[in-house]
Amino acid sequence: MADTDFVPLTPREGAALGDDVYAVLGEAILRGTLRPGDRLRDVELASRLGVSRTPVREALQRLERLGLIEVAANKYTRVSEPHPDAYAHTTEFMTYVAGDAAILGLSRATEEEHADLVDAVDALIDCSERDDGLGILGGTTAFYQLLIRATANRVFITIMREAGLALQRNLQGWTQPEEDVELRTTRYRRLREAVVARDGHAAERILMELNHLPSPCGDDPR
Repeated sequence: MADTDFVPLTPREGAALGDDVYAVLGEAILRGTLRPGDRLRDVELASRLGVSRTPVREALQRLERLGLIEVAANKYTRVSEPHPDAYAHTTEFMTYVAGDAAILGLSRATEEEHADLVDAVDALIDCSERDDGLGILGGTTAFYQLLIRATANRVFITIMREAGLALQRNLQGWTQPEEDVELRTTRYRRLREAVVARDGHAAERILMELNHLPSPCGDDPR
């Protein structure tokens, strides 16, 4: 295992140690302090984190299910190499998920949630006008999270939260697909109109256009 600085965990009231170990290891993978190919040994991790092997094993099993680590029985447990298609597939997946969330979330959002969604699109418009790629990434993430929360669907929310680490790693190196600043900004303004009107289907179509994906109705914006 890489010479990663881990400190003993302090148990949090009401929190499972496995969740804390999972968060620590996941963050190390996202930061790159645990790199693809690095070996992970439960005994060593347990010693460094000041916990038993049980929560470490639980965390490693969750990370394996998400594809962040790979296990070969009796051979190794190591950080996985992202699949070559991970970025493209994750972008496609998240766009369609956000489209579904828009349909549910815009119809169910409370007044406060709705106001937050409008503010989130305003922030995206501002970043787009300034051609701020990192700002668009952060704004898009925030907007998607607000949409998912507004669905009030516990299964939807729980699954997306659990998958969060894998999605974050797969989207590292993200770039805004639309290079035409004026066209992109116009689409964000149209997205704002749809959000204000609580028109989830219109918002879904515009999200597809922004990411150059076929619309649910079969129209290809490309």
